[in-house]
Amino acid sequence: MLEKLSVNYQGKPSYDIVLTDNFKELSDTIKSLNFLCNRIEGTKICLVADENVAPLYAGEVEKIFTDLGFQFVQFVFPAGEENKTLDTVRMLYNFLIEKRISRQDLLIALGGGVVGDLCGFTAATYLRGIDFIQIPTTLLAQVDSSIGGKTGVDFDGYKNMVGAFYMPKLVYINITTLNTLPERQYFSGFAEVMKHGLIKDLSYYEWLLEKMYEICEREPKTLMEMIKHSLEIKKAVVEKDPHETGLRAILNFGHTVGHAIEKAMRFTLPHGECVALGAVCASFISWKKGYLKMEEYYEIRDMFVPFNLPISISDIDAREILKYVKSDKKATTTGLKYILLKKVGKAFIDTSVTEEDILEALKEIIVGRGLAPAEIEITAKGAL
Repeated sequence: MLEKLSVNYQGKPSYDIVLTDNFKELSDTIKSLNFLCNRIEGTKICLVADENVAPLYAGEVEKIFTDLGFQFVQFVFPAGEENKTLDTVRMLYNFLIEKRISRQDLLIALGGGVVGDLCGFTAATYLRGIDFIQIPTTLLAQVDSSIGGKTGVDFDGYKNMVGAFYMPKLVYINITTLNTLPERQYFSGFAEVMKHGLIKDLSYYEWLLEKMYEICEREPKTLMEMIKHSLEIKKAVVEKDPHETGLRAILNFGHTVGHAIEKAMRFTLPHGECVALGAVCASFISWKKGYLKMEEYYEIRDMFVPFNLPISISDIDAREILKYVKSDKKATTTGLKYILLKKVGKAFIDTSVTEEDILEALKEIIVGRGLAPAEIEITAKGAL
């Protein structure tokens, strides 16, 4: 099985996404890359991976590149969102300098979203820019974070606050890496898949529900079809708006509250679980503002459950979440760009969402401690 999509950047071909079920095609894919013509001999490859992924796949990837004639080194760092920081970038800079990695050499991000974001940001800034390749090994990275050129790291706990738009030279997706992904991380990635259907494609959303069993069982043919369709949706959006000046913002559906929950929970919840909670909030606000019907909201909310994604959270302070929402990097001088649904499959940007709207939505997902209804009435005043 092999599929290929070409991504344009600013109207010109930029990079390919190769979707397959093995690493065998990686060798031929690398040899076909125009930018590497006549550069194999003497070119150094620095593979960047975390301590979970490196033992699984780094050896196989290294052999492919060394057999082609590349020199190869590995930079492995501790796994986890808490390590997606400038401190880790600094360690990687030092490693690249020590290994004499030049502008003619190449970085490879092998792993999930943390590795891809961190490696991509390093590639964008080391020596004012060095080529890099994405080899995403998690569902979340395969359908979302490895595509579109967003790179970055967290700063003082604020999600992706420091970053750059920087396109990879290739995205190589081997879906069999999902077989080694822990169940919780697999379903965390599915939140981004569900998002694609909700914001852009009703028929895809309905197909996901129809293929619930196969998706949960990680059936290869279904995974290929699912990942390809998600890639096509994201590709279409980022090609029209590569730097998120307008349309691309719809890809942040569920992320405004989701990122705030991540921060409030000190990154102890997987990203996708936080996005699912954020999507429930956004769908709730869409209902309350009269866009979605009540039954549509409840269907969206309940459809996260079979995919092991949360629709409620306990022992979290809504006021703390609201504080992080208001400091979101997507805020503008005219207010926060909040993504709502006019209907399933059609998202839009709304800048009129108020604190009251968000606090009411948070009341919908928070059980146990949090913000009492009376406090909401007192606290919620004015637009964000």
